[in-house]
Parts: sequence; C-alpha cells; structure tokens
Amino acid sequence: MEFLRWIVCLLAGAVLLISTLLRHRRKNLSLPPGPKPWPIIGNLNLIGPLPHRSIHQLTLKYGPIMQLRFGSFPVVVGSSVEMAKVFLKTMDANFVGRPKLAAGKYTTYNYSNITWSPYGTYWRQARKMFLMEIFSARRVDSFEFIRVEELNSFLVDLFNSAGTPIMLKDHLTSLSFNVISRIVLGKRYLDKDEKTVISSEEFKEMLEELFFLNGVFTIGDSIPWLAFLDLEGYVKRMKILAKKFDKFLEYVLDEHSARRSVDQENFVSKDMVDVLLQLADDQTLEVKLERHSVKAFTLDLLGGGTDTSTVTLEWAMSEMLKNPDTLKKAHEELNRVIGPNRWVKENDMSNLPYIDAITKETMRLHPVVPMLVPRECLEDCKIAGYDIPRGTRVLVSVWSIGRDPTLWDEPEQFNPDRFIGKTIDVKGHDFELLPFGAGRRMCPGYSLGLKVIQTSLANLLHGYKWSLPKGMSSKDLNMEEIFGLTTPKKIPLVAVVEPRLPHHLYHVISNK
Repeated sequence: MEFLRWIVCLLAGAVLLISTLLRHRRKNLSLPPGPKPWPIIGNLNLIGPLPHRSIHQLTLKYGPIMQLRFGSFPVVVGSSVEMAKVFLKTMDANFVGRPKLAAGKYTTYNYSNITWSPYGTYWRQARKMFLMEIFSARRVDSFEFIRVEELNSFLVDLFNSAGTPIMLKDHLTSLSFNVISRIVLGKRYLDKDEKTVISSEEFKEMLEELFFLNGVFTIGDSIPWLAFLDLEGYVKRMKILAKKFDKFLEYVLDEHSARRSVDQENFVSKDMVDVLLQLADDQTLEVKLERHSVKAFTLDLLGGGTDTSTVTLEWAMSEMLKNPDTLKKAHEELNRVIGPNRWVKENDMSNLPYIDAITKETMRLHPVVPMLVPRECLEDCKIAGYDIPRGTRVLVSVWSIGRDPTLWDEPEQFNPDRFIGKTIDVKGHDFELLPFGAGRRMCPGYSLGLKVIQTSLANLLHGYKWSLPKGMSSKDLNMEEIFGLTTPKKIPLVAVVEPRLPHHLYHVISNK
C-alpha cells in the first residue's frame, strides 16, 4: 500500500509539473486573441448545436485569426481571405495534417481513407492515385453517358410526380447515388431487383449517419481521458455504422474480385472499384494497397459523391423558391440559350453564366462543409505575428468568409448577380469562394461533383415550373440547417413540379 501511495503521489506530481510547464510556455507565446478558456472544457461551453454559427459569432468579436481551446487542444480559426490563403496556400505544407478524431478511427478503417489519413507517404500516394487515376479528366469524361442516363431517369421521375408535392431530397439522393454507384461500383447496387445485403432506404440512412458522425464534436476528441465514457454515445453509433458499411463493402469487393478472376489477362476496368483493385495488385507502389484501404477509398467515393451534390442542389432549389425573381432570370437565360426543344447538356454550361452564378451563390451562402475538414499544424510557426504551436488544430471558416461584408454586398442575401462578369471560380484559386477547399487537401473529386450539380440544376430549372405546396408561401420556407461534416437543410424541401417543356421531350428521354 505504501508503494502504491508513492506511485500515485509521483504521478500526481508529474501531471502538476507538466501542466505548470505548459501554462508557463503558453504565457511566453504570443497566441492569437480569443475567449478565456475554462478549466478542463476550454471554450466548449461557447459552442452551440450549430458550431459554424457559434464560431462565426466569435470571429466577429476576436478577428480573422482567433484561438479557442476545445478541452485539451488549441484550435485556431481563420475566417478571412488572407488567413485562408495562409493556411491553405502559403503555408499549406505545414497545415496539411489531420487531427486523429474518433470519426476517422471508427468509420474509415483507422484513418485509411483520403479524408482522414495523416500526412505522409500513404496519403501522398492516395492523393496521386485519386488525381491521376480515379478522377483524371479522361476517366471523368468517359462516364458522361452514365450521368446523362441517370439524369434522364431522374427527370422522368419528376414528370411522373407532376402536380403532387414531392420531397425533393429523396429524388436528389437517388440521382446522386445512382450516378456515383454506377461510376464507382459498376451498377445500381441498390435497385429493388438487385440482390444485395442492404436496402436502398437503409443505405441512404447510413450515408446521412456517416456525414453526421464525421462532423460531430465528441467529448473524447477534445478531452481524451474522458473518451472511454463515450458520454454522447457517438462512438457506439460509429462502431455500429462501420459494421454495416463493412458488410456491404465486402459484398462489393467479393463480387468484383470474382468477375476479375474469370479472365484476368483480358480484364478491362469498367468502374472505380476495378481501378482500385488493379492498383492493389501493383507491386511497385510505395505503400501496398491493402483490402481495408480499398474499402476506405470506396466509401470515400460513395459518400463524397452522393451527399455534397444532394445538399447543394436542395439549397439551390430552396433559394429559387424563396427568390422568384432569380428563378425568372434563370428561365429567361435557358429560354434564350437552350430553347424549348431540347434538354441542357454538359457542354452547354459554358454558355449559361447565370446558372453558373446560381451555383456559386448557393455554395457561398450554404457551403456544404462550412469550416472545411479540420487540419493540424505539423511544426511550430508564426502566422500574422502570432505563435501557432505544433499540434494546433486549424479550422478555416468558409462560412464566415461567405458572410464578410468587406467582400460581399448584403452578404446574407441570395443574389447570383454578384458573380456576373466576375472571374471567381470554385477550383481553389479564389479564396473568397472555397466550397471544395484548396491546397493539398482540396477535394480531389470536385470536377465530377461540379458537373453533376450544374447540369442537374440547369435541367431542373429548364424542364419544370416549381412552386410550393398549396397554402404555403416563400415566407414559410424553413432555411435552417443541421450540422455535421456537411450541412443539409433541417426541414427537407417539399415542392410541386409541373412540366415546362413540350411533353414529347419527357417521353424521348424516358425511352433512352
């Protein structure tokens, strides 16, 4: 007993000494301004159910670079174009790390996907594979026929629902998943007549859960010594979700492997899983691509290709119904450029600047990932005269940048005209608008996502008249969001569609 008491005293003394040294070190550092942290919890008491909004309000008080403390960890927030440029471009190499959060551990095979994997050889190899193989311009273009076929099917579904209120999100999710399923998996795995291990409705719920759990603030992520308690129950939900996804992904890989084994010499890759399995056989890779990595990357592709486009399109159509003048201008452009006798094609988009402006304005006002995915500082450095210690977590608030009155007139108003005649794009070069991020950690699939979003939006507006259900006005339209890794509408949009083009055009695409 005496020995144990000595051990306890020594440990307590060590903890006290370390905490004293850390406090002394922090006093000697010139840290960014921010609210004074409480013991143990830091500034978590200031973060509400919509963290991006809470943090935005704090940036208005403390400025474009601000330090918070989430439990045991310092968190620096950049909320201006200048700070975004520093973190994502000028000093991108020092802020390319990822914090090891529970979501990455439990839902992505122990940080094996491209989103959560730590900076290093494995991540660099994965990024190269995604840019050069998975999302090469040639490969993205080769899948245009799939995007056209699935968009036609979606437009016909809307035609068959004409005159009755529909929940647009359900149709958009089906469109997005059918497109990405065929591109990534080779077929519609979740069709009703497809024998698989999971239903389409369950899979949609799993995707929603995945994006929610990848964006939550868990106590264990901020206060590690409390992680074992799983106070919110999030880790338990992550583990359950991971098992469901693994069952489905094992089924997918087994089916693909069986198809490849029939004629290995003459086998031609038809989808992205085939490409990943082919890369897994490549003995020249610096880091061997294991089976769990293939599953993690497949999940990356399915999730990233489904949720982001669905969320953006639902926000865009909500804003159209809330702003009838904007809807009218969109119809005028489509009437002038496309006319009443055909649908919009992908190569038409360069001639539709107002549709492009609607897309950009939606991404400005409703960024899908409002603070981007957290980064981590790899080495001690100075930013704007302030010390940023190694291990500091970094958030870039594109939500705040999109509401900066020095950049945008009336920033809370939806006004696509602000982009007309401007050269601002969404490809990570213009830091006023960063829906896909920028720098090394930028979303590698942005080009595919942008094609789906723009062409889908153009045809939604060209092919249909949109209205709210009877007895509902634009003032009644709820524009609140839910926070996760993405920010979908809290109350899904319910709308009524009526055909806008000659009826034979809907029958033409139904037969293709």
